[in-house]
Amino acid sequence: MIFAHRGSSAVLPEHTLPAYQKAIEEGADGVECDVRLTRDGHLVCVHDRRLDRTSNGKGRVSRHTLAELDTLEFGSWSSRTGTDVPADPDRARLLTLDRLLGMVRDAGRELQVLIETKHPTHHGGDVERALAALLRRHGLDQPRDSEKVAVTVMSFSALAVRRMRELAPGLPTALLMELLPSALRGTLPFGARIAGPGLHLVKARPRLVRTLQAAGNKVYVWTANEADEIDFLVDLGVDGIITDRPAFVLQHIGR
Repeated sequence: MIFAHRGSSAVLPEHTLPAYQKAIEEGADGVECDVRLTRDGHLVCVHDRRLDRTSNGKGRVSRHTLAELDTLEFGSWSSRTGTDVPADPDRARLLTLDRLLGMVRDAGRELQVLIETKHPTHHGGDVERALAALLRRHGLDQPRDSEKVAVTVMSFSALAVRRMRELAPGLPTALLMELLPSALRGTLPFGARIAGPGLHLVKARPRLVRTLQAAGNKVYVWTANEADEIDFLVDLGVDGIITDRPAFVLQHIGR
């Protein structure tokens, strides 16, 4: 499975609607996004806690209302202009998760959506509660045979994973890992069945992949962009690769 990290973010500005549309056009099996909660309770696709890097705004995302954030530019900062994509007045507009899910469902083909809830945040468990409610509205709170879009919720926070298991028991969850938990023996906490180790961790401990898979887990690795990295992960037999360059990776593995 090849997942587009924040959309086709090597080509277009991350977390913008055109970046996700591009990834789907390129043939990605799924897309990945980060979500944060605005001051007035809306889930928006933004990675950083602060606005400074990816917009012309300043301060914390969580301190602003959706209306305030909607006045900012979230794509014009990037040198990735995507000259092959027609001009789009919404290119630099803040992307809400609601809008992203609607676009993915309208794509009309099978797609996976990996949603990472960002922690720590002063909103605490409100992030997962808002996410569960939004997924219910879209009919994506559990797998359905009639639905082509499937959602997996991820977090570096084991407590966030536990909350999602309680709020949406039928929904797959993934525990992201930057470092190897000292007590990890292959079994993941709170019912998670997908592990999300970083590429650097897998390079340092390649046997981790087989250990996790032997315990019945899938392994999705982030973020791999170069040919040697892709070859390394394919040889290890990982279940998913999260990349900024979905078109390149698909071509490289012969798809």
